[in-house]
Amino acid sequence: MLFGTTIDEPTAFDLLDAYVDAGGVWIDTADCYAFWADPSGYGGQSEELLGRWLKARPGVRDRVRIATKVGCECVTPNSWPEVSEGLAPQVIRDVAEQSLRRMGIDHIDLYWAHRDDRDVDQAENVAAFGALVAEGKVGRLGHSNTALWRTERARGLAAGLGVAGPTALQLRYSYLQPRPMVRGRDHDHRFGFVTDEVLDYAAGDPDVSVWAYSPLMSGAYERADRPVSEAFEHVGTTRRLAALAEVADAVGHSRSEVVLSWMTGGTPSITPILGVSDLDQLATGLAGATLVLPTELRARLEDAW
Repeated sequence: MLFGTTIDEPTAFDLLDAYVDAGGVWIDTADCYAFWADPSGYGGQSEELLGRWLKARPGVRDRVRIATKVGCECVTPNSWPEVSEGLAPQVIRDVAEQSLRRMGIDHIDLYWAHRDDRDVDQAENVAAFGALVAEGKVGRLGHSNTALWRTERARGLAAGLGVAGPTALQLRYSYLQPRPMVRGRDHDHRFGFVTDEVLDYAAGDPDVSVWAYSPLMSGAYERADRPVSEAFEHVGTTRRLAALAEVADAVGHSRSEVVLSWMTGGTPSITPILGVSDLDQLATGLAGATLVLPTELRARLEDAW
C-alpha cells in the first residue's frame, strides 16, 4: 500500500525480493495507493514502483500474480470520500489500462472493485468487468468492501450476460471481532467486514475465495502502543486474547503468527493480506502462513468468544 510513498524504493525492492525468494506469489495493490500519503492528493505510486521492480527483475513476472483495484481514487486532490472515481463502465476500463501501463504488464491476474458504487447500473458495471476478462486483460474478478447480496446479484447478472463474475471477496478480518452494530462507525467501509454469512457463503462455494486485509490489526497483537479501537472493547476480546496467549505459548510462536495460521488453516481458508514495512514483519507473515496448529489448539481459539 505504501510502497513508493512512506516506504522508499530500496526498502520496497528488498521486501519484494525476499517475499518472492521465500515462495510468495500474490502481490496486492490499488490504483489509489497511496493518495493520503501523497502531498498532491493522488495515488498511483505503488503501481508505478511495482512496474519498476518488475522491469528490474527479468522473469519475475512469471513467478508472481498481480492484483489491483479500481473505485477509490480521488477525482480531485484530498477529495476522499466525498468524491472518488467510482465504478462507471468507462472508469473500469480506463483504470485497468492505466494500471497495466503503470506496471508494464499485459494482464491483471485479479481485478478488484475496491468498493461498491450504487450510482451505476449494476448490469453495466458487470458487463464492463466481464469484457476485460473476455479480452484477456484480466484473469479473475473480485469485490472488496461490498455487501454480500450485491456480490451475489453481480454473479447472477454475469451468468445471465454470459460473462465472468466476481469470485473473490476482500474484506477486513482478524481473530478479534468488533461489536456488530459499530462496524460502520469503526471503519470507513460499512460493508467492509467478514461476517458469519460471508464465511458460510465461501465455505459452500468452492469457486469463492476470501481475502482479509488488516489481519494483524496494525500490530495490536504485539504492541502496547497499538491498542484496539473502542469497537473491539468487549468481553469476547478479553477471552480471545487470553486464548491466543495460551496457544502462542504452547506452540512457541508469536500471537501474530498464530492469528495468521488460524486464518489460513480454517474452513474456509482465508488469504491474509499483509502490509509490511520491514523484513522482520515479512518474516512474521511467512512464519504464520506456514504454521499448522494442532487440532486441540485450534479448538481452543475457536471456543473463546
